[in-house]
Amino acid sequence: MMSMFRCPLCGKNLEKQNRTLKCEHGHSFDISAEGYTHLLPPNKMNSKVPGDSKEMAASRSAFLDGGYYAPLKTALEETVLELAKGEEPSVLDCGCGEGYYTAGIAKELKNRFIKAKIAGFDISRPSVKRAAKRTKEAEFAVASVFDIPAADESFDILLNVFSPLSIEEFARVLKSRGYYIYVVPAARHLWQLKAAIYDTPYENKEEDIPYSGFEHEATKQIRYKTLIKNKEDIFALFQMTPYYWKTSAKGAEKLKKLESLETEVAFDVHIYRKIK
Repeated sequence: MMSMFRCPLCGKNLEKQNRTLKCEHGHSFDISAEGYTHLLPPNKMNSKVPGDSKEMAASRSAFLDGGYYAPLKTALEETVLELAKGEEPSVLDCGCGEGYYTAGIAKELKNRFIKAKIAGFDISRPSVKRAAKRTKEAEFAVASVFDIPAADESFDILLNVFSPLSIEEFARVLKSRGYYIYVVPAARHLWQLKAAIYDTPYENKEEDIPYSGFEHEATKQIRYKTLIKNKEDIFALFQMTPYYWKTSAKGAEKLKKLESLETEVAFDVHIYRKIK
């Protein structure tokens, strides 16, 4: 059976043979017990253990399983179903993390398109390990968004949720007129969280950025309030944000004192289409 990924060393197709993926040049990559493959060559790793740590992956997974971002998950599932065409639509989740959104999309897509193909990758091995455990309806790999181990024009839909951008790579792996779904925080996303840690909270900058090779088709706005019920989930959310690295010790201590937190949640789901 052919993999949706390609060999990161020579670019040839990968074929599943027992518990490995092999290319015609003899390069071989083990499939883990959980079901993912490590396709990030050592010379492409930016650190010994790139991406989120085991502890951060567990914390993020627990927060997402709490349902706090369920409206975004539902919106992404609906968007993919709206855009998917043909008998075998293919979807690639770039920076899939723990697979929360990937699993939901895979389930809904497979219910409508039996032959649908879904793949996801992330640079964090602990995150991909959790993603592969979460669903067997998708193929997962450890890989970099800046060197995606996928063939040219091999996917119909590409998803990026709060992950680094690599527009040239996205355009390369998307089929002609394929869709790119990009999720970003809106102006008042997590406003009350920021108010708890900063003396002067600021709104996120909102802008429609043109990307070479793509045309902007639509933006879906997701706005709601959620009650984060305990200290553990508040801290897990904090770890998921850029504020975790920017907040002073004083601000972090203020956050630790909170028993619960009601905050605004605001996402913009941008839909782009490849021009050619």
